[in-house]
Amino acid sequence: MATRQGTPKGLAAPRSAKPGLHPRNRHAQGYDFPQLLAVCPALRPFVGPNAYGHDSVDFANPEAVKALNRALLLQAYGIQGWDLPPGCLCPPTPGRADYLHHLADLLASCNDSRIPRGPAIRVLDIGVGASVIYPLLGQREYGWSFVGTDVDPQALASAGRILAANAGLSQVITLRRQQDPQAIFQGVVAPEETFDLTLCNPPFFGSLREAQAASRQKWQKLGQGGSGRNFGGRGAELWCPGGEVGFLRRMIQESRPLAHRVAWFSTLVSSSAHLSAVHGALRQIQARAIRTLPMAQGQKQSRAVAWSFLEPEAMQAWARRRWPPTAPGHD
Repeated sequence: MATRQGTPKGLAAPRSAKPGLHPRNRHAQGYDFPQLLAVCPALRPFVGPNAYGHDSVDFANPEAVKALNRALLLQAYGIQGWDLPPGCLCPPTPGRADYLHHLADLLASCNDSRIPRGPAIRVLDIGVGASVIYPLLGQREYGWSFVGTDVDPQALASAGRILAANAGLSQVITLRRQQDPQAIFQGVVAPEETFDLTLCNPPFFGSLREAQAASRQKWQKLGQGGSGRNFGGRGAELWCPGGEVGFLRRMIQESRPLAHRVAWFSTLVSSSAHLSAVHGALRQIQARAIRTLPMAQGQKQSRAVAWSFLEPEAMQAWARRRWPPTAPGHD
């Protein structure tokens, strides 16, 4: 079942690309600090030579990480006013962009190798977070429209401030509060509403105590020059009852009633050890297609799992109906 999306036709991977990053990833060549500093001078206090003599930031410093991502979003995507409340998860922009590029390839694989673009392509982001990172990147890269859901009203308020700071984004990115912390799709997907794609970065841990212990371990590694999974994070961003596997099992169960209203469901899976449980749950509810999308950023390996209930003929009909080849912006 496992597949890896290859380099899109006519687009070769850059020779000096960062290992593993998607060839369309704007950050595949590394960070251009002169350009970042030119558009975001507030980054300057955090930039200095690393152990190899190259400009970098201290990735153990949450403020430095936030400043770097703010500069990346402004320089590469034109996103103004990006900020996060204290303690919120700060997303690594290159890795988040990679997930979207692989999902674009997934859609293209059902659409004669053409990536469907434009606001008619509707994407549901489960757990949009304070950073609203996936809708920002997906809208800028592919012009898709998004519905972002979250259980945390403070996260939604932060996301709303970011959208308000960027003209036009509120017209193509909608935010919805999930009132039931145990629900995934229920309560936020309207009757008869359809989506071409869903995505999710699920909580990793099964309890606050587990999340705190892992966070301490990660920070210790960072202090010794290692790399951490996250920079901050609170509440539903990091943990939920049953941990990641429990969350994904609920998501998979709730996806079944939407079988003919969503072309592709997808989620990140933080640990390869969880893949067996995820695939087993998908087989149990008789998903018609299951794909594992390997990704990497430097030494960090990650993956997403996507599934669909549509038979090949139904998927082709969906693509013809919703992703016509004459639509503006198709590859």
